[in-house]
Amino acid sequence: SAGLGPKKTAVTEGPSLPGQPGQGKKIGHRSVDASGETTYKKTTSSTLKGAIQLGIGYTVGNLSSKPERDVLMQDFYVVESIFFPSEGSNLTPAHHYADFRFKTYAPVAFRYFRELFGIRPDDYLYSLCNEPLIELSNPGASGSLFYVTSDDEFIIKTVMHKEAEFLQKLLPGYYMNLNQNPRTLLPKFYGLYCVQSGGKNIRVVVMNNILPRVVKMHLKFDLKGSTYKRRASKKEKEKSSPTYKDLDFIQDMPEGLMLDADTFSALVKTLQRDCLVLESFKIMDYSLLLGVHNIDQHEREQLSEGAHSTSDEKRPVGQKALYSTAMESIQGGAARGESIDTDDTMGGIPAVNGKGERLLLHVGIIDILQSYRFIKKLEHTWKALVHDGDTVSVHRPSFYAERFFKFMTNTVFRKNSSLKSSPSKKGRSALLAVKTVGPTAAFSASQLASDKDDTQYDLRAARSYPTLDDEGDSPAQGSGSVVTLSFLAVP
Repeated sequence: SAGLGPKKTAVTEGPSLPGQPGQGKKIGHRSVDASGETTYKKTTSSTLKGAIQLGIGYTVGNLSSKPERDVLMQDFYVVESIFFPSEGSNLTPAHHYADFRFKTYAPVAFRYFRELFGIRPDDYLYSLCNEPLIELSNPGASGSLFYVTSDDEFIIKTVMHKEAEFLQKLLPGYYMNLNQNPRTLLPKFYGLYCVQSGGKNIRVVVMNNILPRVVKMHLKFDLKGSTYKRRASKKEKEKSSPTYKDLDFIQDMPEGLMLDADTFSALVKTLQRDCLVLESFKIMDYSLLLGVHNIDQHEREQLSEGAHSTSDEKRPVGQKALYSTAMESIQGGAARGESIDTDDTMGGIPAVNGKGERLLLHVGIIDILQSYRFIKKLEHTWKALVHDGDTVSVHRPSFYAERFFKFMTNTVFRKNSSLKSSPSKKGRSALLAVKTVGPTAAFSASQLASDKDDTQYDLRAARSYPTLDDEGDSPAQGSGSVVTLSFLAVP
């Protein structure tokens, strides 16, 4: 399943099975009731799904009647509220849940974000409200609930009050960053809402789905660039689709994941930009969620199963968000509105592993709603007394960004000159290097190893630009791709 967030413990959706956690297991606000249904703040999952769909259906429909205009500063702080009595009202339909109130944060600002990613209001409504939401059964250790829309387009995640508050504060800078560069591996936020019922507030955020369910992920990693206790637990490894961590990656994939030069360069630039944005907001403890689809292994599995057609594994037709796939997030130069043609790769980034097997990578940065507050500083100070401070995952934002970027660009992803780029650099299907390589022409591990690039990438040069705090100091020399980020610093 396409679960997001750190994965340590899971709660089963249905009744308890032998050896699995079930009724009474509580993680944060999430637990399982006597009937086996997941609850969040004592609200059943089915009730929460119904309230979310009713609320979004109303708020998006209501917003469409308002004229489009430029986003103003006050739009980031607007909260709209509508009451849904169970018997219905002249504004809302009757429903079979308890009375609830639905709040929509910054509706005009989020409408702009959705437009930027090419999501039309009717498509957004159809995806979220027309079909039942699917609860992800392996939600992770955060205590959050995760839902995915049936067309694979959107993830809905419950967030804590502090996270929702932090996202609200981020919005002006997030808006500025997306205006300058809509191609990013940062989460794409499409809406922030709150369901109020029975004296409880349940806040949810709607985001892009990084790991499409229609693509089998042979491997999944949650990577932070830290080595302290960053190994999947025995319990995690017993799952049907475990999420591995940094030490597992180093051990199992010492050669890293090899990309052609153009794709690698695009990925490095995107990561560099994103890390500097996160650092400027004092954000840390984020991860790179990496899903690996092994094309050669998939073909072998199909042969052993008596090969049926793969046509049913095309991306759903309803996938309309721009820059929503990994490949689209790192490509430069594609104009908005170009036709989607990523069926061959399902939007994944072509790569090769140490055995020469062809891969498609699905990646995105997750868990960015952590700000480096006092509690995190305390946590790092305490851990550093006992362990080597540089290996601990909780670290000051600048160090965290540097370590994260170095790990991704020097250990996880490698440039390989023997992989050819596709001649076409245009549109959403550019750089599909792997398409041109048949299974019989797989690279040998020795050939790949000999082509490794020893260049070390870091953020120091990119940071040498003057910020507003420098008050007109002479600009330092460096790569011009990140100069605009100097205006994103938040006190």
